[in-house]
Amino acid sequence: MSGTATAGTCLVATPDGPVEVPDRLVLVEPLPGLPGTEYALDALDEVGFLFALRGEGGVRLFVVSPGLVFPDYAPRIGRPVLEAVGDGDPAVLLVVVHPGSDGRPVPTADLLAPIVVGPGTGRALQVVLDEDLPLRAALA
Repeated sequence: MSGTATAGTCLVATPDGPVEVPDRLVLVEPLPGLPGTEYALDALDEVGFLFALRGEGGVRLFVVSPGLVFPDYAPRIGRPVLEAVGDGDPAVLLVVVHPGSDGRPVPTADLLAPIVVGPGTGRALQVVLDEDLPLRAALA
């Protein structure tokens, strides 16, 4: 990935190129079943694909930028969600990764409930889409 993130940001790879996103995210609403609304976004690779979301109490979720693996993934995000997280900049999507288990040999991504991030604000919101998308799409 070309470019370098400035201090306090991460570069997230998208089909349209890298986007700078704050490395501290504030969720508009808590993630279901998890405490807190403040998360650190830590890049785990140089590509801008794999990240750890780290919250209070040792909460850690792995998330990926879905466009690199699922090039046709273009969910419809409603205006209220975009207004809640953004300031007019195009939103960045991250999806939660589930480790390979339950008879699945590879990790999977939850394409039905992306985390929508406002790159200019650092606000984020997980939204359950009203679309026919998989909860566990193989990352292979």
